[in-house]
Amino acid sequence: MAEITTNSSSKQKGGVKRMIKKSTRVDLTPMVDLGFLLVTFFVFTTTMAEPKAMKIVMPNDQHEGGVDKICETCALTVVLGDNNKILYYEGLDENAVYKQTDYTAEGIRSIIVRKKAAVKKALGQDRMMLIIKASDGASMKNLVNVIDESAISSVKRYYMAELKPKDKEALQ
Repeated sequence: MAEITTNSSSKQKGGVKRMIKKSTRVDLTPMVDLGFLLVTFFVFTTTMAEPKAMKIVMPNDQHEGGVDKICETCALTVVLGDNNKILYYEGLDENAVYKQTDYTAEGIRSIIVRKKAAVKKALGQDRMMLIIKASDGASMKNLVNVIDESAISSVKRYYMAELKPKDKEALQ
């Protein structure tokens, strides 16, 4: 702990006793141990960031015909293929005209933002529906990128659907 060292010899000059200077030395080893104990205590007792799940609006199967009615002008469908290929079309799949884009902000994000603004202008409210269709060759990274782009663009309604034969044909 603390240690005081004294010199036992007293110095005298001309009959006057001088004060002896004492040196002190504090051992900080226990303080370092205490610091590490406190750090480990706080690391173990602190709650880490809890994972957050994104909300996904799933289609309601209670409607007539077993499928939600989506207005044709509200739908934007994104088809994910292998080798980072991404196709999209606006409207429903009966009259699909496939166009190709990429995963950049100038690509899919600008398309989503443009479609969202067009739907809001046409209907007066945000009713855009993003439909994501992933092929077997699509990577998880591509799927996450599209979901991230929809979150960045504040798309409130999106869901995943299965590929139809017409979509598979367009990917080849």
